[in-house]
Amino acid sequence: MEVNIINFKNEYEKHFYDLNIEWLNNFFEVEEYDHKILSNAKKYIIDKGGKIFFAVLGDKIIATVALMPTENELTCELTKMAVKPKYRNRGIGKKLLNKCIEFSNYNGYESIILYSNKKLKNAIHLYKLFGFEEIKMEIKSPYSRANIKMIKKFN
Repeated sequence: MEVNIINFKNEYEKHFYDLNIEWLNNFFEVEEYDHKILSNAKKYIIDKGGKIFFAVLGDKIIATVALMPTENELTCELTKMAVKPKYRNRGIGKKLLNKCIEFSNYNGYESIILYSNKKLKNAIHLYKLFGFEEIKMEIKSPYSRANIKMIKKFN
């Protein structure tokens, strides 16, 4: 079966929450900011002009990612990427990331930023493969677990 990338629907909001909570609990801990965003993704992402994508295998949602608006209207933030454990290392993250880049480029964004943690070596490697470069992180980032900020600029 082929993995398809689909758009957010209200009935998928719980999947967005569950996938991300599982991922966060596996690698870090759920921060207050995470809980706020994940508990009401429609309000904090979709209704503010952001986008949420899901990877679907058959009728099963197996992964997700979001693009959130930032203070700079020409930059969006790649955030909340999570893949169910048994589907990791199968190229699903690449498909989601590619969809985010295509969407951002098509919709006139000049860049995508993201916050991550250097212990996530596979994720950092993936971001670099897609042209993200490390930039200086502000002193007060939105996530206490973040120790790297990256950007991909479009020409």
